[in-house]
Amino acid sequence: MRTTTTLLLAIVLLASCNQFQKTPSGLSYKITSGGSKEKLKHGQFVKFNIEYKVPPKDSVLTSSYGHVPAYLVIDTSRPNKHSFLEIITKCGVGDKVEFSMSVDTLKKLGMLEYDNIFRARDMIKGRVEIIKVFDNQELASADLTKEQALEKDREVKDLQALVAKKGIKTVSTPSGVLVEVLSAGDATQKADTGKQASVLYRGTFMDGKEFDSNMDKNKPGAQPLSVIFGGQSVIPGLEEGLRLFGKGGKGKIYIPAMLAYGQNGQPPVIPQYANMIFEIEILDITTAAAKPAQPQMPGMPQH
Repeated sequence: MRTTTTLLLAIVLLASCNQFQKTPSGLSYKITSGGSKEKLKHGQFVKFNIEYKVPPKDSVLTSSYGHVPAYLVIDTSRPNKHSFLEIITKCGVGDKVEFSMSVDTLKKLGMLEYDNIFRARDMIKGRVEIIKVFDNQELASADLTKEQALEKDREVKDLQALVAKKGIKTVSTPSGVLVEVLSAGDATQKADTGKQASVLYRGTFMDGKEFDSNMDKNKPGAQPLSVIFGGQSVIPGLEEGLRLFGKGGKGKIYIPAMLAYGQNGQPPVIPQYANMIFEIEILDITTAAAKPAQPQMPGMPQH
């Protein structure tokens, strides 16, 4: 009898551990322990992976898994309603969390609006894995820098594999941009700091899908792209690649995501961590117009 009772209690306990619980705001969650006895505390900096999926087919909306993890400082003085942050101090390093958020509740809280992604009565599913804890921001920032470097290395290797598979000869810039030079253009009119280039381009992802182009003259609004070198007028990888060309130059520039739109992307056109390929032609290179002098603020030294 005692053995049977013990077995029943074990089954009940196991079942209760596998059940979802709810926070005061209605967030449904389940924590799977990673074995740590220490729970996260106010003021700690946390490294974690997080993913969100949306209906109708649990499509991934955003995810850090396999890429750069997320980092945040735990602040229990701020209200965190209907978010996994509501239960973060219940977690420890190694713990995994599954949770569901109501789109209707998030709208009532003013955290989003209904649209073609977030629809009434839908549930957003999420998962989190706590990776590491840091005692100060400097340690967390140093770790983030390492993760970003690892991400870019992975992206560069993917691009290198792509051009190798296709037998494409490229040169690499110091930052890891790969450039296929079909025609270098006029060496006496090179793209450089202080210059302005007029550029035709066609942008695609690694699978060949086009996301933008101004090469089709019949396309409404199509006109050459003006790039001011040293002026941060385009994504870093594109400017870096264009510097290998002169007026009349043609080629392709293979850009790792971390030198493009990185972990945020540019929804809905450009997803997270999208490596990009630009087919380019430089129509002209001129001296960039001087920037107008900025007005002096009172008390600032004169030069």
